Amino acid sequence: MEHLFSRPSLKISGFIGCILLFAAAFLLSVALGQTPIPLQTTFDALFNYDETNTEHIIVTTSRMTRAIIASVIGANLAIAGALMQALTRNPLAAPDIFGINAGALFFIVFSATFFAVDSLTSYMWIAFLGAAVAGVLVFFLGSVGRDGLTPIKIVLAGAAISALFVSFTQGMLVIDEQAIQSILFWMAGSVAGRNMDMLLPVLPFMLGAGIVTLFLGRPINILMSGDDVAKGLGQRTILIKIITGLAVVFLAGGSVAVAGSIGFIGLIVPHIARGLVGPDYRWVIPFSALIGASLLLLADVAARFVIMPQEMPVGVMTALIGAPFFVYIARRGLSRHD
Repeated sequence: MEHLFSRPSLKISGFIGCILLFAAAFLLSVALGQTPIPLQTTFDALFNYDETNTEHIIVTTSRMTRAIIASVIGANLAIAGALMQALTRNPLAAPDIFGINAGALFFIVFSATFFAVDSLTSYMWIAFLGAAVAGVLVFFLGSVGRDGLTPIKIVLAGAAISALFVSFTQGMLVIDEQAIQSILFWMAGSVAGRNMDMLLPVLPFMLGAGIVTLFLGRPINILMSGDDVAKGLGQRTILIKIITGLAVVFLAGGSVAVAGSIGFIGLIVPHIARGLVGPDYRWVIPFSALIGASLLLLADVAARFVIMPQEMPVGVMTALIGAPFFVYIARRGLSRHD
């Protein structure tokens, strides 16, 4: 597979370039919006805060928090997507294939319909629980049988669990139409209106999973060569698959719990990362984190201007960006099998 950065020195240079891209996207996210703030004022707000300055207050209380949350969510979804594509050996795999979004949404609608829950913070914990339950169910169903956990079985299990939760969710929304209004913005996916109080409770899960993924690069490289080869090299394949799956649940589940359903980041970013550094997951994972964070930050900036003075949910913006890419990947995969 051809990739742009073939030598280690080029990969290091590319990684530095991704860091600079992320820094630029972060600054744009803090500076741009309905109230444009000059970059100099942004720096002053960060390093020389004046509590009487309205622009400084906007930067520190709203824009900075939003940019941090978008960065964390974008990185998490991108890493989760990369892990999913490695685990299933499917270039179209994304966290959605685990039924994580569907499970989270079902638990949200269930709590809103039968327990009248209407707090965004409560939704966060309920969604995290739903995402975790969906992930465990998919792993359990994908592991049943003589062959154990296989790529095709986990794909089929994810599709079945997603369809099940979506059907239940639609049934409940028909029963209680008021629930639609209370969760509509969450369903679309957004980092607007979120605060650090929503991120901090699930951040330890995200950080723990993110740190673990940094040590999964070499085992995943071996696993990608096939289960038989991996076992021949002494790798405990079942353990690696379980750890990888749990990392996906914590990363994607935590992201869905905080920001709702944001699609396509987990699908397209791993392809971009592999196009830069090749199939070596020791590089794919950190590159995916930086590119995913940058992409979601830039998508969030664009979402602020599309229908000003209102904002478009960033989940809609990522869908607009990702749908053509999805079609391209699907067509390329089909053409290779013709």
